[in-house]
Amino acid sequence: MTYNSIIKNKSYQTKIPSGSHWSMVVRRGTALTIKDLEGAANVGMMFFNPTELNEKYNAPDTLKCQHTFKLTKGHCLYSDMGRIFCSITNDSFGWHETLCGNSHPSHIQKWGKRDYQTQQNAWMQNGFDSFLVELAKYDLYKQDMCANVNWFSEVRADEEGKLSLARQSQAGDSVTLRFEMDTLVVLHTCPHPLNMAEEYPSSLIELNLSIAPAMQEDDECLNHCDENRRGFENNALYHFGL
Repeated sequence: MTYNSIIKNKSYQTKIPSGSHWSMVVRRGTALTIKDLEGAANVGMMFFNPTELNEKYNAPDTLKCQHTFKLTKGHCLYSDMGRIFCSITNDSFGWHETLCGNSHPSHIQKWGKRDYQTQQNAWMQNGFDSFLVELAKYDLYKQDMCANVNWFSEVRADEEGKLSLARQSQAGDSVTLRFEMDTLVVLHTCPHPLNMAEEYPSSLIELNLSIAPAMQEDDECLNHCDENRRGFENNALYHFGL
């Protein structure tokens, strides 16, 4: 998109192919919509406070305080300081997981060993290495990694507690995040670690950035549970005087 369109329309749009990575400091009051254009996408995403990079996304607290195993509309994503990075304001898929982590080089080997030197841009990347590439841009390294969300991937447990990838999104599915504080967003579009597809998954996603409507008192995320209200109070104190 051009400079004028970003300034005039206060929006930005880009498309990211599978096996890629992206990052940006998303400002408070911004809405980020992730759309699966072709179906069966997986978008791994980590969150950091860009001014205090040791404040990171906390998956256990996010699930525990909202009494949930999945993420969907009405849920908030917490930092390890009890603040809310973002809220899920719209979601057509209905189930996103934050337990299984990333694909690694060992996962990619089931689709055949490939590397950039021989396949160039067609090589099969994994989530772990993709995150490392983006993190290095902010002077962050392997030891700085935190839990990640896998958008558009539903996992289920069998009677023995074994997890499997139960469902992925259809073309056109989307999820919208409203950012409640400035957040460094780091993402990849590599396969889910439990993906058993015969071929390396290929799915194009679209990112849309826009100005989010102001939160109202009857907001679903604010009122989802008492803990969410406390999280928003922590954010208000964090931003006090700005």
